[in-house]
Amino acid sequence: MRLLTILTAVALLAAPLANARTIDFSKGWKNQKLSLFANNKYSFGKSLGITSDDAVSIAWTRLPQSDWDKTSARWNWSVDSSVPPTNLAKKGGDDRNISVYFVFLPESEAKRLQGASIRKLLGNKTVRVIQYAWGGNHGRKAFIPSPYANTGQGVTVALRKAGTGSHAESVNLKADYAKAFGGAYGKLVGMAVSADSDDTNSVVKARISGMQIN
Repeated sequence: MRLLTILTAVALLAAPLANARTIDFSKGWKNQKLSLFANNKYSFGKSLGITSDDAVSIAWTRLPQSDWDKTSARWNWSVDSSVPPTNLAKKGGDDRNISVYFVFLPESEAKRLQGASIRKLLGNKTVRVIQYAWGGNHGRKAFIPSPYANTGQGVTVALRKAGTGSHAESVNLKADYAKAFGGAYGKLVGMAVSADSDDTNSVVKARISGMQIN
């Protein structure tokens, strides 16, 4: 009986991992320019390398319908060269080493906008965006309204203060969505990664690997 109990517990713990999907940055990711003058350099592969030299841009991908109901994510990230601490609530002064974005829409809009560009998705009034950031000088898990989104549409969740190092992260998207926006959990239609160094004229050298959504 004891052995059966142990095996059952192991099976329950392993079940969520069995449904996890590893994100391959070499497939379907695009570099979306945000500035006419300087854009980040991305190295797309099993992991994602980022160099941001007084620049800003975003790498993004749409997610298939089979991923729309994913509720958590995990990844590893490292920073070898960091921006200085900034205020992530300040528009035009919120440089950060890395941000990982999760884009949500109601199911009806998710179906209607399949194949839409990232600009069209973000311009939709029903979109909700959670951005997990390594940068700034905020406490861990501080929720900061995005200075670039309409009220109630975007939030930055601070995970790491500006600086170098390597860390593993695990986030509960559904719980963070509820805290940030309330209401019914949206469909996870897209993901993005960015680095931003143009306000502080600094250089970011970073990498993300082992990205999984579950």
